Amino acid sequence: MHEARTEDLLFWPFAGARLALDSWLRLLGEHREPPVQAEAALSWTTPHTIAVELTTLRLRDFSTAATGQPVVICAPYALHGAVLTDFARDHSVVQVLQRAGIGRLFATDWRSAMPEMRYLSIDSYLADLNAAIDTIGPPVDLIGLCQGGWLSLLLAARFPEKVRRLVLVGAPVDVSHQSPLSQMVANLPPVAFEALVDPATGLVRGKHLQPAWPGSLTSSAEESLQRSLADGAPGADELRQRFARWDSETLDLPGTYYVEVADWIFRENRIAEGRFVALGRMIDLSHLTLPLFLLAGTEDRVVPKEQALATAQLMGTPAAEVKIAVERSSHLGLLMGRETLAKSWRGIANWLLSDLTTSDQASADRAA
Repeated sequence: MHEARTEDLLFWPFAGARLALDSWLRLLGEHREPPVQAEAALSWTTPHTIAVELTTLRLRDFSTAATGQPVVICAPYALHGAVLTDFARDHSVVQVLQRAGIGRLFATDWRSAMPEMRYLSIDSYLADLNAAIDTIGPPVDLIGLCQGGWLSLLLAARFPEKVRRLVLVGAPVDVSHQSPLSQMVANLPPVAFEALVDPATGLVRGKHLQPAWPGSLTSSAEESLQRSLADGAPGADELRQRFARWDSETLDLPGTYYVEVADWIFRENRIAEGRFVALGRMIDLSHLTLPLFLLAGTEDRVVPKEQALATAQLMGTPAAEVKIAVERSSHLGLLMGRETLAKSWRGIANWLLSDLTTSDQASADRAA
């Protein structure tokens, strides 16, 4: 029996594939009310400011130091908000990196799409990520989470001088290393995904994709957070409610962007096959030689370990400069699981700090 899991919604092409198979014709007949743009109701855990606001994103600034090597977390632009990068105490990538001594720290917070954004493409999001990095001052260390991973990889390949080190966490790139879900996407005709675009707004509505993966939020939250949420467990009720609220606050996606991602990346595998054109330039990952850290989960049903680790074989980075960590973790567990954060994410932070100069290290230590 299929056990639906909230983490699958983070990987919306697959949710869309199932929805296209099961119910997209029904959804097309439903009334589509205009989307309402609003700030995410769920608050972030760590104090911060807004470094810059762009069409597609806010760049949140969690820095505790004015100088030092900047680190940018590129969150997934999926059906859920980027607050998953700073979800709760002991479940925050931001806090792990801060506590390790990273003083300049930023995270992308992607906006829910409005009708005027209907024609935004992958290039639109890549251009805004590039502008955000220019605002900070390159080169940056770039951490790509899930679908933020392939976007980060494209940015690094298109502008290699702007990225010093690259971290990819549960990132789908070479989908020839298939999962049952990626096979589902590959076997669907393009029209199935195009049909999910609301003709009135030009958007793919998050709330319409969400029913593709119904299921128990409680069990999903326990697996994702890697802790017991049984009655009586410390903080269980608060975490359970927070996870359910995060899950309910879906984002809308531009139809153009959605169809490009589903077709070019997950059907045609253009990035891995060297056929992806990013901002006017063909991307050849074999020319990208910067230091690389890959994190994968053995229990990740969304981006299987083999798929997440295959990126190292596509890049030109020398083997000695590739670091790999594998956790017994689900997909969301890689991003907010308490055990994974305490182990592999601390390792990521140490790797990012490992080649700082003595003065930079002292500055980072004072900020910690």
